[in-house]
Amino acid sequence: MQHVFIIGSKGIPGAYGGYETFVDKLTEYHKNNPNIKYHVACKSNENGDFEYHNARCFKIKVPNIGAAQAIYYDVLALRRCCSYIKKNHIEKPIIYILACRIGPFAGHFIKLVHGLGGRLYVNPDGHEWKRAKWSLPVRKYWKISERLMVKHADLLICDSKNIQQYIEH
Repeated sequence: MQHVFIIGSKGIPGAYGGYETFVDKLTEYHKNNPNIKYHVACKSNENGDFEYHNARCFKIKVPNIGAAQAIYYDVLALRRCCSYIKKNHIEKPIIYILACRIGPFAGHFIKLVHGLGGRLYVNPDGHEWKRAKWSLPVRKYWKISERLMVKHADLLICDSKNIQQYIEH
């Protein structure tokens, strides 16, 4: 069985945005496949696990710390994935990270993931660092973070030709 850990969406079920819809449809499509098991991080006000579309959804309790909340959430989720993989002796896991928020930590985590026999897949969100809603320091962080995530990923999965072309150049 292939275990796939998904980090970066706010979780399922829910209609928050593009990544959440993608994860919802992906798990729904594969819910009867005995050869794949999804583990989906879900942002929450509490901890705990539940099943949805035959996926193990694990809640990550995240304090309201402003703009850094998404980064903190991804780091906590990645730690929880690694702990679960180690505790359950999961062979050849895939950790699939949606967005590029934890680039400065990517080098550390890629060593940890590889040490567990796993692979790290990244779905870059493309020009997030250009969005006007972010302050200049935050935009600089997103740009550096994206570069580091792309550098350390075992596989990049671009969901549009424009993002692929942007990443390649």
